[in-house]
Amino acid sequence: MLRKFSFLMFISSVCWAQSSTSSALDLVKQGQKLNSEGKQDAALRLYRRALAMSPNLVEAHLASGIALDLEGNYAGARAEFSQAIELAPPDAQQPALRSMAFSYAFEKNAPEAAKCEQQVFEARMSARDFVGAAEIADELARIYLESGDTTNAHKWYQTGYETAQKKSDLDQAERNLWAFRWENAQARIDVREGKTSEAERHVAAAKSALDQANNPDQLRFYPYLTGYVAFYSGDYKTAIADLQKADQRDPFILVLLAQAYERSGDQEQAQDYYRKVLNSNAHNPTNAFARPMAKEKLAKGG
Repeated sequence: MLRKFSFLMFISSVCWAQSSTSSALDLVKQGQKLNSEGKQDAALRLYRRALAMSPNLVEAHLASGIALDLEGNYAGARAEFSQAIELAPPDAQQPALRSMAFSYAFEKNAPEAAKCEQQVFEARMSARDFVGAAEIADELARIYLESGDTTNAHKWYQTGYETAQKKSDLDQAERNLWAFRWENAQARIDVREGKTSEAERHVAAAKSALDQANNPDQLRFYPYLTGYVAFYSGDYKTAIADLQKADQRDPFILVLLAQAYERSGDQEQAQDYYRKVLNSNAHNPTNAFARPMAKEKLAKGG
């Protein structure tokens, strides 16, 4: 009789735990919707309730960290990401590691971001996911570039390009796409180093590769490239014209536009674009570099 009672108690506790986890996940989903609407405080209240019900819920720690980053509480965010990394199974740690890297990107701390990104890169290499590893290499390269480290940016963009070539069945269209990305990267690096003529040569090579890739989805990245090069060359009129043709949902493009207007003397348009940046609640490198600047500029009135 005692054995039967113990078994029933065990089944009851398992069912309660499953029900608690399910309810906590529902709260996380509700919080993620609020977070996407820019309501980070309200989202965090739901995440705290979820963690009270299920303290080891990886999704709740991860979502909490994202909301805290968007609020500007980077130390708090990294505490949550650390919990998510610790609690996640080894084969499911990549989202938390990347989120931790993005958190460091918000503060332009590329060396610490690299420690996380390299773990993801190595895991994908071990799994022979060469394209996936190449994408992480490019992601890290961009963090280095926008943090002001062009040397490591070049190293990791080159790593990304060379790693993608290891895919055994890489077709010609994919090769051209990766050539476009590599030329695109070199153009941005060169212009950041003041090598305008070299940057322009890479822009031309990027356009040729893009045309050969015949990939309509990638066309939107070309005006971003030309606008980027124009901006860092000091040609703000061209930068504005080209960046307005790029993806207007990308907060990094919006923050470049804001700066171009600001340096052209149009403070009203600059402020408008800085405000548009804050409409994005994405947790990725583009927003990591755009959002803090927009907040700072708006706080100072431009």
